[in-house]
Amino acid sequence: MTPTHIEHIGIAVKSLDEAIPFYEKVLGLKCYAIEEVKDQKVKTAFFQVGQTKIELLESTDPEGPIGKFVEKNGGGMHHMAFAVEDVAQALNDAAEAGCQLIDKTPRAGAEGLQIGFLHPKSTNRVLTELCGKK
Repeated sequence: MTPTHIEHIGIAVKSLDEAIPFYEKVLGLKCYAIEEVKDQKVKTAFFQVGQTKIELLESTDPEGPIGKFVEKNGGGMHHMAFAVEDVAQALNDAAEAGCQLIDKTPRAGAEGLQIGFLHPKSTNRVLTELCGKK
């Protein structure tokens, strides 16, 4: 596996409506997309910074992964996502290298990408996402 770049940094927030103004008014970024990913129980907002995106994540269900994260931590950095050519192959490569996987096979994510997560126990306590078009 060779990531091509940092695809995005995921930041959990209590409210997109409260969080977006900081990125737009203070940092001068433009929110270019808001999307709900129902199976992940989350609503996302995206900002482009060079080749990397910032993804704000608001839970749509307190029992979902982001809802639980916000309840426990109050929000903050949730994950780092790396772009890869082939998510399934990258997950296989990570497993063969001894990483514990959250997703054994790719699943649908925001912006039409395929995604898969590596468990933070195997990644120095950083939830790591692999994403790509296939």
